[in-house]
Amino acid sequence: MAHDGTRQDGYQIAKSEDEWRRELTPEQYAVLREAGTERPWTGELLDESRAGLYTCAACGAELFAAGTKFDSGCGWPSFYESVRPEAVELIEDTSLGMVRTEVRCANCGSHLGHVFPDGFGTPTGDRYCMNSISLNFTPEA
Repeated sequence: MAHDGTRQDGYQIAKSEDEWRRELTPEQYAVLREAGTERPWTGELLDESRAGLYTCAACGAELFAAGTKFDSGCGWPSFYESVRPEAVELIEDTSLGMVRTEVRCANCGSHLGHVFPDGFGTPTGDRYCMNSISLNFTPEA
């Protein structure tokens, strides 16, 4: 760990995988820490439409404002941008025989989903396709 409290890999949260296993449900661990994917159309936040804020289910970092959520028809909650560009980390993913862009929480490195440049009709043209299980939602008061 660096002297400023950050991990050498750049993430602010420094926990062992055993600590993550104790804190997360097995389903959350499989998605957040092992880059799994929940089945489409099953996530609790898919149809959430209230104003509020989406945060990382692993560390609580702010990730997406509800106003950027849209119905993309893909089966997972979709957003056209993060709350700040530095809130997420984008990583090339060549698994499954294709090139995609993985989205991770920039605070703890947890897998959130993927971003695709096919968000037609959105201000950014992007579709951040996120796993519900990777997110927590706090409605506005």
